[in-house]
Amino acid sequence: MSPKISFYTRLNAAIEQNNSLLCVGLDPIAEQLYAEIAGSPNAFFNFCISIIDATADLVCAYKPQIAHFSAVGAEAQLVQVIQYIHDTYPQIPVILDAKRGDIGSTAQLYAKEAFVRYSADAVTVNPFLGKESMQPYLEYSDRGTVILCRTSNPGSAWLQDSSATGDPAYLKIARAALEWHKSSDVLLVAGATYPDEILAIRKAAPGVTLLIPGVGTQGGDLECVLKAGLEAGAGVIISASRSILYASSQADFAEAARTAAIELRDKINMHR
Repeated sequence: MSPKISFYTRLNAAIEQNNSLLCVGLDPIAEQLYAEIAGSPNAFFNFCISIIDATADLVCAYKPQIAHFSAVGAEAQLVQVIQYIHDTYPQIPVILDAKRGDIGSTAQLYAKEAFVRYSADAVTVNPFLGKESMQPYLEYSDRGTVILCRTSNPGSAWLQDSSATGDPAYLKIARAALEWHKSSDVLLVAGATYPDEILAIRKAAPGVTLLIPGVGTQGGDLECVLKAGLEAGAGVIISASRSILYASSQADFAEAARTAAIELRDKINMHR
């Protein structure tokens, strides 16, 4: 990984090299791991690198979820996983799924955590506290800031659809992201379970890449999502985690993950 190359440059190069808009989430769950992996030292690291080695030619990014590691005291394994990707597959960027959101010196420390401690290429952030909570991430000009906009969970409308000015909050976020993207590499999270909102976000933020979760286990309609979000065959990243990671709980888990990744990548490319 070169700190002189922007996140978008690295991401677009990986998309072109692997002909893929697929991002695989790395969300290890001890109870769902293959038994021999679960019982090994550094189980999360061993599981993740098995998935990575099986899918590295099929993806444009990996997205480790920080809570899956930190909840069980496995932060050191997360560092190892990200370093493994950088060392072994340097062409593939890493998005740290942390959803941080705070202001002032705390936001600066969260940015340092993501980009220095974990060496992530991008990080997911929560814009609820306003632009000052985004600024410390935007100052890392070679990294990506992935802003929650319209998330895929069923309860998200409670706040994200609300408005005091006529437009829902997610459109205000999208328009702000378009402005921030002029000086930094900004992406937006837009859940596959809301394709109409994806279309509205795309219109509000042309040129901003959308990270789209919710196609796999959550059941988002892939064709509708791509029709709404694509720009000239690009501009979206489709994120899938459980449907790939846990395609099998047996010794063939890595091979099963590869098969699931191939199937999803090819479905995505059918609609590009």
